[in-house]
Amino acid sequence: MLWNDTLLHDLVREKLGDARLVVVSNRQPYSHVFSGAEVRCERPASGMVSALDPVLRACRGLWVAHGSGSADRVAVDQHDRVTVPPDNPQYTLKRVWLTKEEEAGYYYGFANEALWPLCHVVFARPRFLLSDWDAYVRVNAKFATAILREIQHDPAVVWIQDYHFALLPRMLKEARPDLLVAQFWHIPWPNPEAFRICPWKKDLLWGMLANDVLGFHIRYHCDNFLATVDRELEIRVDRERSSVFHHDGIETLVRPFPISTDFEGISLQVTEKEVQHEARRFQERYALHGHRVCLGVDRIDYTKGILERLRAVDRLLTKYPQYRRQLIFLQAGPESRIHIERYQTLNEEITRLIAEINWRHGDGDWRPIILLRENLSLPRVLALYTLADVGVISSLHDGMNLVAKEYVAAHQDGEGVLVLSRFTGAARELQQALLINPYDTEAFADTLAQALAMDPVERRARMAGLRETVANNNIYRWAGKVLSTLFALRSNVAPQGALGIQLHEHP
Repeated sequence: MLWNDTLLHDLVREKLGDARLVVVSNRQPYSHVFSGAEVRCERPASGMVSALDPVLRACRGLWVAHGSGSADRVAVDQHDRVTVPPDNPQYTLKRVWLTKEEEAGYYYGFANEALWPLCHVVFARPRFLLSDWDAYVRVNAKFATAILREIQHDPAVVWIQDYHFALLPRMLKEARPDLLVAQFWHIPWPNPEAFRICPWKKDLLWGMLANDVLGFHIRYHCDNFLATVDRELEIRVDRERSSVFHHDGIETLVRPFPISTDFEGISLQVTEKEVQHEARRFQERYALHGHRVCLGVDRIDYTKGILERLRAVDRLLTKYPQYRRQLIFLQAGPESRIHIERYQTLNEEITRLIAEINWRHGDGDWRPIILLRENLSLPRVLALYTLADVGVISSLHDGMNLVAKEYVAAHQDGEGVLVLSRFTGAARELQQALLINPYDTEAFADTLAQALAMDPVERRARMAGLRETVANNNIYRWAGKVLSTLFALRSNVAPQGALGIQLHEHP
């Protein structure tokens, strides 16, 4: 059965009844920004937004997120709501406002200087500050208040996204034990030995265990979470059922749900005039005609293996000099979390390394590496995908990596080669990709050469297999599996305060 928006919509309407579907995330699917005196609505090029926006369109639900756009307050009504997409409204976006201090502590602090490095385990030391933790608790509570005000006493299903809201499930259940609550953790979950250094580890675990369903990308992350709970809490873990039983009889199901993208939507969108126009603009602006194009698309983040990728390109041009003046490597993506020092340092390292490689191998007007350090709209990202002979994903550790699947979906022409890190969740599914160890520069360079020299018959066969996999396991199937698992649960209504979890103010 091939899932689509109609099938997902019918499932939700049949199983949800009069209850509301509420999705919660830090990042909003649409933001309003000032462009001179005008207000412009933008959709960020985010993997999570690309995955969930079609789900909310299909279900006509409510999305609760942080309002961070410069004109967001102008666009909302008196209840901080706005209907989206702007050209064809299909669901409601509820914006939650954060102070600069809250954003600094909750988002830049605890979420991205503690939980992000803790879960990715890529040689970046987590930083645990009490002030960041306090802000994280306050913002989770602020979101809980906003959600509860929106749903009032109505039945609802709340689907929480990611590591920004580990405490939110518990807060919601304490107030409304009748709610069905699920959470999807978009990043990896570390092994128990790595996680045990967190001063507030038990608070985080108890918060997440208030979910009825807790999802990760792959079974390995589920097993790590269960092992962590087994080690840190006095609670019964059932490995056969992949679940955790609370002392009061409540059960949390822990399941793998590999996320995907809107395969059909992307396949159609790349044929539209806007995308084709953007592709021509890129070709002309960067003189891509007559060159083999390799592409990396990432937020500038130390988990994405961007430095390792650049070193592999450097080695490729040294070891395979026939690609000089033939190859252009486009590294696209915006600066990320620039208020955090390690991200500032990474940006500087990337700039310096690209300058060195271009100086070493450049010839006349040809530069082997072009850095597009800017926010790119979805049509512009799709245009880049269509131009790339080789898509390169070299993450050092990644929960899934939707860029890999988007690249495949965008190649409706059947061309293109995907070079993919073994350390992504996507590598478990996309077996026709050329898999690499990003730490092995020599083998990485050889694989890039293999991709560039691949026989057309093999290239099309590999892409056909990749496209079949992504088409069958699309975003609607992911959402359908999560929600079907949640809907199948009987509503175990606990008395008010039954979870009884206390948050600790100090480590």
